[in-house]
Amino acid sequence: MKIAVLPGDGIGTEIVAQAARVLEALRGDGLKIELEYAHIGGAGYDAAGDPFPAATEKLALAADAVLLGAVGGYQYDTLPRPMRPEQGLLRIRKGLGLFANLRPALLYPELVNASTLRPEAVSGLDIMILRELTGDIYFGQPRGIRTLDNGEREGFDTMRYSESEIRRVAHVGFRIARKRNKKVCSVDKANVLDTSMFWREIVTGVGKEYPDIGLSHMYVDNAAMQLVRAPKQFDVILTGNIFGDILSDEASMLTGSIGMLPSASLDANNKGMYEPCHGSAPDIAGKDIANPLATILSVAMMMRYTFAREDIAQRIEDAVRKVLRQGLRTADIYEDGMRKVGCATMGDAVVKSL
Repeated sequence: MKIAVLPGDGIGTEIVAQAARVLEALRGDGLKIELEYAHIGGAGYDAAGDPFPAATEKLALAADAVLLGAVGGYQYDTLPRPMRPEQGLLRIRKGLGLFANLRPALLYPELVNASTLRPEAVSGLDIMILRELTGDIYFGQPRGIRTLDNGEREGFDTMRYSESEIRRVAHVGFRIARKRNKKVCSVDKANVLDTSMFWREIVTGVGKEYPDIGLSHMYVDNAAMQLVRAPKQFDVILTGNIFGDILSDEASMLTGSIGMLPSASLDANNKGMYEPCHGSAPDIAGKDIANPLATILSVAMMMRYTFAREDIAQRIEDAVRKVLRQGLRTADIYEDGMRKVGCATMGDAVVKSL
């Protein structure tokens, strides 16, 4: 298992260090794992003047999977757009062809009181949000800032999707639903956007190939409301890049903290990049208070989706559950009566539980 490790910026270095310890523990058990490190994001700019250096791209292309921390920091906000850390993230997704972003929102029973919603609304929550990752308004051209003939400036971006882009991610969604509760809710804004009308048409067509899967459609504003009103109605949410970005962050708070949410970004052959859903959190970087569990759970997803080792994935997830049952909590999920611990101590506990 050749894994490219890209810690990135902010708390990325801290959380990835704990996930790497889990991988090293598995290697100690006899699993053949090779880890090689490289820079991305602000760290890439600092090291090579590029948020996605050529050496990092070469490593990522050669690896079987990529483990990424987070990118971004206040000190990079004044850089030209192509040099900003977030461009490194967009470029590695595009460069590796990672079009299917899996973001599970799973509430552990031990954290039911950490959610901002009532326990009866979220207890037993288990949603998979599937976000298309390489199209939509984030990548559409033309885009930019221009001055009109009347002298007024305007900014513009282009939302666009090709049929093949929609079709391939829809197939992933229906296949995932077959392994779950056989329901797909496709989220769009087809009452306003032509792109969404096209999205709905293609998803409906693909759905006919999966007669065993129930397909429904929902406008994104209603979906945002329903996630808060009755989140357990959802099984698989299939949606585009920008809507998926927003809805998955909303769903993270149903589980108690975005620090608990892993993600997988896959290509057509299940090669993937695995990262927590949260950002680089520069305000808490270096303080040993970040939650490493989303990154560790991302390693579990790596074992499940890229390496087809469900046994190892479950072993990692069981270790996390054991630690939560023991009452260990980082600051973001802490509640009275629990034991508050830092990033490294939480990593220690997971490795011990393995």
